Amino acid sequence: MPNPAPLFDPPEWQHLQPVALRPHVLRLTCPNAGLMTGPGTNSYLIGSPAGGFWVIDPGPADTGHVQRLWQAAGGNIRAIVCTHSHPDHAPAALPLQTLSRSARVHTASKPAPILGLPSAPTARDNSHFCPDELMADGAVLDLPHPDGQSAPLRLRALHTPGHAANHLCLLLEGDGLLFSGDHILDGSTTVIDPPDGNMSDYLDSLDRLAGVCLDAGVTHILPAHGHAMAQPLPTIERLRRHRLQREARVLSAMRAQPNGQADDWLPVVYADVPAHLWPVARRSLLAHLQRIDALGLFRP
Repeated sequence: MPNPAPLFDPPEWQHLQPVALRPHVLRLTCPNAGLMTGPGTNSYLIGSPAGGFWVIDPGPADTGHVQRLWQAAGGNIRAIVCTHSHPDHAPAALPLQTLSRSARVHTASKPAPILGLPSAPTARDNSHFCPDELMADGAVLDLPHPDGQSAPLRLRALHTPGHAANHLCLLLEGDGLLFSGDHILDGSTTVIDPPDGNMSDYLDSLDRLAGVCLDAGVTHILPAHGHAMAQPLPTIERLRRHRLQREARVLSAMRAQPNGQADDWLPVVYADVPAHLWPVARRSLLAHLQRIDALGLFRP
């Protein structure tokens, strides 16, 4: 059963020190705040100084952030897991591993492996990623429980394409925590950017995550950007409903302007979004158009 302990998530953002959400779950937020990253990329450390830590999403190649992750783990990192290959998530994996390699140069132990799924051929040039070891769908990692008595901590990989073809979410079994990467965000919807992003895959992955949350008793979703989210099932349903409502607006705009193009439909479909965000919204519009075409939903 999930750990009933409450999740500690202070409202202020802390970039210099890790925040303990649970005794064995730390969040360290990179100071890369921006339009696409919100308050910054959340890196998570799971484990303990004695048993070692997993690092989820080490973030961009920010030297200070890498050093703070290393210090927060006390130099005891067992694995570095990237939810996907985007430049605000994966580039810090290699410099963090280099610190791990340097610390083990006089021992027989191996440096912390970089885990995840390789970027697909559809990924942009700045999102090339090739892990040391595959963390395929269903793969698990185990660490000794910090209390020395309970069952080991277990992290399970869930392949959730949509935002990126190689996107993973990660379930901390027994703790009721789902690390959602960019698939589910706090306070915003993720961009679906074809060809690596796919709207039908995204919706299918949402449905899968809803089933996982129900079966595993997930109590909180921990995103790569923003605060932890309680009530996982209503959160996922809101996202799904929002995407389908947006799709309905796309179809309405297409029917009103059957000879139009994406740039004609964009101001209509995203009339509720500030105009300076339309270039970003256009990417998701293209994903909707691809889905509509694939499903044969529009006949001019």
